[in-house]
Amino acid sequence: MTEDATPRPPVVVVTGANGLVGARVCAALEGRGAHVRALVRRPGTAPSGPHVTEHVGDFADPSLAASVVEGADAAVTTVHPMGSDRRTQERVGVDGTTAFARAARDAGVARLVHVSTAGVYDRSPAAGDVVEDSPLVGDDDGDYAVTKRDTDAALAGVDGLTTVLVRPPAILGPGPTSVWNTLRPQQVRDGDRGANPAKSFAWVHVDDLAALLADLAVGAVRPSGDPEQGPVAGGTTPVLVAGEPATWRDYHGTVCDALGVEPEWTDEPVWTGRIRPDRAARWGWAPRVDRAVALSELRRDVAGLRY
Repeated sequence: MTEDATPRPPVVVVTGANGLVGARVCAALEGRGAHVRALVRRPGTAPSGPHVTEHVGDFADPSLAASVVEGADAAVTTVHPMGSDRRTQERVGVDGTTAFARAARDAGVARLVHVSTAGVYDRSPAAGDVVEDSPLVGDDDGDYAVTKRDTDAALAGVDGLTTVLVRPPAILGPGPTSVWNTLRPQQVRDGDRGANPAKSFAWVHVDDLAALLADLAVGAVRPSGDPEQGPVAGGTTPVLVAGEPATWRDYHGTVCDALGVEPEWTDEPVWTGRIRPDRAARWGWAPRVDRAVALSELRRDVAGLRY
């Protein structure tokens, strides 16, 4: 009688592996025993790790995409040029991500996990709580929200993959490219201090987000015919993630206090609903970083930005 061979570790491709989210996903995947193909644009920028291999180039390049996904079990896509003009966001985010997904499908990759955003949902003042089937933004919304919405729709049109659209709100966590721990606080420091304190500040910590992305990529969250129980096999399933409820008084107040400046509170109509991560909870996900810890970390990071 022969013993069963040791199962091969899952192989996962991560695009944008040197970014705030991508780097954390690589670490989370290694922690789950996966071998990671880290795709970056510049040599020497991929996270280090005994089971991380760097691949350099444009993730939307057909030949590179086909090469890097060959033999992989899953892919996590994190690339979107936020802050660029709409055409660039369409070319890289919509067209590039969709081309990469097709390459993954053609190579037999089983799972595609895409980092979308809760920004695809209408969060105007009259909107209430947000769940996965809530109304999406219209064409007249901001470039980022519209192009992320369009990327999601394009991915849903790529047949033959089990695709999960993970939709986080503001992502808290340290890093030089972190929008909410670094870039937005820099804007506040430089004078952009107006905010309605009652506006909802929906957030998730990058480590909690990375944990769900990694679990999905390695198949720890099992597919299901019911999206409330797991990703629909062969289909496209959105899932929201969020930490504890918070307001702009929590976030903006912490940033201003850490910078030693006064906030400029306003009273215009604002969204006061919640991002409801009920589906993610049913899939077994729960945030580990609470609001107090996240704001303490934020305060520490912002203090280093003072003049």
